[in-house]
This record gives sequence, structure tokens and C-alpha cells, in this order.
Amino acid sequence: MSKTTITMLMIMFFMANGHASSLTLEDLSKKLEQLAIENAELKKRLIQLEQSTETQVSEIKQEQKKTISTRSNKVIRANSRYSYEMLDPTTRINTKQRLILEKKQAGEIASNSVYLGGAVTPIANYQRSDTEGKFGYLMRHPTSNNQRTKTVSEAVIHSAQLGVTGTAGDWISAYAELLYNPEQSFGSGTLTDLNRNQIQLRRGYVLLGNLDKTPFYASLGKMAIPFGLTDTVNPFTNSTVWHSFGGLAYGLNLGYTNSGLNANLMAVQGGAQFRSANVPVDGTNVPSKLNNWAADINYAVPLSDQSNWLFGASYIKGSPYCQDYPVTHFDSCEEENGAYAVYTRLAYDNWLFKAEFAQTEDDLPGSFNPSIPQFSATKVRSWDLGTRYRTSLFSKPTDLSFEFSRFRAGDDGAPWEKQDQWVLGFANYVTPSAKLFAEYIHTDGYVPLNFLSGGDPGGSDNASWSVDDADSNIYMLGAQVAF
Repeated sequence: MSKTTITMLMIMFFMANGHASSLTLEDLSKKLEQLAIENAELKKRLIQLEQSTETQVSEIKQEQKKTISTRSNKVIRANSRYSYEMLDPTTRINTKQRLILEKKQAGEIASNSVYLGGAVTPIANYQRSDTEGKFGYLMRHPTSNNQRTKTVSEAVIHSAQLGVTGTAGDWISAYAELLYNPEQSFGSGTLTDLNRNQIQLRRGYVLLGNLDKTPFYASLGKMAIPFGLTDTVNPFTNSTVWHSFGGLAYGLNLGYTNSGLNANLMAVQGGAQFRSANVPVDGTNVPSKLNNWAADINYAVPLSDQSNWLFGASYIKGSPYCQDYPVTHFDSCEEENGAYAVYTRLAYDNWLFKAEFAQTEDDLPGSFNPSIPQFSATKVRSWDLGTRYRTSLFSKPTDLSFEFSRFRAGDDGAPWEKQDQWVLGFANYVTPSAKLFAEYIHTDGYVPLNFLSGGDPGGSDNASWSVDDADSNIYMLGAQVAF
């Protein structure tokens, strides 16, 4: 609209309202200029307001992004020391649930958070046996699928783990652990067979508990059975007590911890479980009934700020040693065979001492071979003695350890009578979650559980896979790194 047009409209407006006689063209022109100035000022303010609004919107969006990022950082967390302790297969094997609750109580695990972690354990070793194909070292399945001739060597990944801990408020926690372990997998074939290179859910459970409010807690899912101590002082190699009686099963565990007293009662799924538990269900190994159970109680006596003495005892209704001849893993049983364990551990300054004994209530029926009747059926037992000393090397915590353990499954003089294991260990903690280790291991005897007293398909009834005087020497290097 032109200035002339605006002027004519203004004259018509004032004339219509009876003011034309009192205004001149000069007055109208001034008023028009004033209106134009005011209009320009309004436009300027409008532009400033729009720019201010855009800036505020941008700032709000940035703040929202920052808030979302901050919330994500608070929810998804990493704690390498905690991951190391949870994924360490040598210590607190049966008490990981209590470890979670203790970490929450100490403030090392926050509520409403998810902790992601993992661990990798590569090893290199050289093994020599005095009997061809008979290597008694149990950190990999001792069969001819894995070891040939009298000397073997390897540089491999022994295991890799991924652990996830989630906390929902102060009372509920969930834990899941994925495991890749081709050397100890029960899959068929060689170390590189796809059947043995699978990832499994090793543990997974929901945990209810808050040690600030109550000493009681409960967990439901797949977990270690509370039977024995089964820990080792070795940096890598598990004792034969763990190999013989260390359990893993579905079930419901109820726990109590207060002032050094710890107790656990677990209802264990029947049938043949993943490790070291077997109660028949309708004469089969089908795990379709909650008819097995285990209990453990221990007490830690404080001696000083850095020292304590732990002693405890356990019982399980159905151990894995109930099969008839020939013995095979996870086979069905006529009836269950219970087992008990007693153990002690003394931590004194820089020293740690431990001892454990576990034994079945009754004989393992399959330890009697009717084709070799001179050897009677016997109970299965295992025990160990070990010590560890903490020192320093290159300003890093360093452990020196020694352990002896024995697995006995046969009558005196039987080829499957026993297998002994001696371990000298060295471990240097480069960081709290990274360990470099070396071990020398000597095994005396070769007694695999499968067909231990004979009866293997294609073999002779009066011959056993076991060899009582087969000796092996193993030289081990490795690392365990958690993140």
C-alpha cells in the first residue's frame, strides 16, 4: 500500500469522525510518519522476540539432550573391579549372590542401574604325559579328541565371559552371565568343532534382598549350588574338589548372612543337572520335578581387621555319583546318592590357608565292573589342601600359591582308584581387574568320569579308560582380564 493511499484513508477516517476541520495536511503527515516509526519499532521487536524464542527452543533442546545423555551415563555403568570379582572362577564360586548384595550395601553398585562387564582368559601351555593319549589335566576335557601322542601344546582362548547386573530399586537385582568355553564344553568333536564353540547362559537369576533392611535374601534361576567351598588358591586351575562336586543347577536359593554367619538352602531341580546334581524323576534323568536340595552353613570368626577363620559344612540330597555300570555323564540313576562336605579357610595377614573334604554317602554303583570283580564299588571322595602368600613385585600385588587335591573313585589298586593334582602358582595383578599368571601342574593318575571303570562302546568289558600310573606335567602361562 502506497503512502498516498494511506494518507487518503487517514483523511477519510478523520472526516468521518468530524475531525477534518481541525487537522491540516501537515498534521496528518506528521502523524503518518509517527505511525511508520512505531510500526518499524514493532517489527524490530517482533524480530527480536522470534530470535529470542528460537534461541530458547535451541537451549531447551540442548538441555534435553544433555539430560538424556546424563541419565544414560548414570543408568549404564562399568565397574571393572566388580566385574572381575563376579566373573572370577576361582573365588567365591558359591556366593556370588551375596557378593552382589554386599556391593550394593557398600555403595559400589547403585540402584536403578545396569552394569556391563566381561572377562577374557587366554592361555598358552605345554603338556607331557608318560602314557600316550592320557593327560589327566582337568581344565580341558581329557579325551583323545583333545590330546594326541605324549606331548601337546596350545595357545588358545580358554574362556570369555559377559556379565550383566541390573538393579531395580534397593531390593531387586538381576544377573546374567554368558560363557564361551570350548575347552570345557560338553559339545562333541574337537576344540574347533562348532558344537564346542557355542555361547551359553552360565548363570542367570533374579535376586531379592537388601542387607541394610534384612539379613535374608532369595534368588531364583540358574546358579551355583551351595555345596562346599570349592574355591582354589591357584590363579587358574580349579581343584579336583570343584571338578568333582562343584554344582550348577536350576533352583530356588534362600540365604541368610549376619555377623559372620552364613546359611543357604536351595531347592534344586531334579534329574541330571548341569553339574554335580542328580536325583531320578520317575526313574529317569528328566528334570521335571523339584525333588533335590542342598544346604550349606559356615561361620567366619574375626581375628583382626585383616584376618579371619572360616569353617563350614554342606549337604546335598542327590550328588552326580549314582549311575550304574557303565558310568556316563548325566545318565539316569536307580536312586539318589547324597554327599556331604566340610571345609575351613584361614586368612592371616598376607597368608591364606584352606582345606576341604567332600564324599558321597553311599558307593557309586558304577565303580564296580562285573568283568573285573576283584575291585569293589566304593564311595566317591575328593579333598584338597592349599596355601597362598601375598607379596609385591614391581610394586604390584603378587600371589605365590601351592595346592594339592585328590579325586578318588575306585577300590584300592583299581585303575580308576584315584587322580592327584599338584599345582604351583604365580599371579601378578597389573591392575585390580587384570592378572598375569603362571602355573606348574603335575597330575598323577588318569580317571575321567565317563566309563571310569570300563564299558566304553567298542572297548573291552574288562578294560577301563582309566590308568592309575599315568603322569602328566603341564607348564601354563595366561592372563585374566576383566572390564
